[in-house]
Amino acid sequence: MSTVSIHNTEHYQWGEPNAKGQRCDGWHLVKTPTLNIIQERVPQGCAEVKHYHQHAEQFFFVLEGIATIELENQLYELSPLQGLHVPAGKAHLLRNDQEQDLIFTVTSTPPSHGDKILV
Repeated sequence: MSTVSIHNTEHYQWGEPNAKGQRCDGWHLVKTPTLNIIQERVPQGCAEVKHYHQHAEQFFFVLEGIATIELENQLYELSPLQGLHVPAGKAHLLRNDQEQDLIFTVTSTPPSHGDKILV
């Protein structure tokens, strides 16, 4: 066992570049067959595509910035230290409409990679 941070875990990029050419970053803080905890950075103007997960439920928790999450056609704005549970089978997307980077964690159980269905 050891402590984890974005400095010593698996990193990946996702999403289309924003107007400044920036993409989103993700770091696998916990990656097991039953649980994923990822810290992500979403620059201004970046978003994921609307989708749902057949099996994975997720919990998004904002650390810095403001997240706009569309869940089943309802908008939620999450400030730092606020979270939102997304049950399996519910269409959602996350985006950053603000000027500063959005930093958050997303917890998925079971892991959501490979379980994404585009809407």
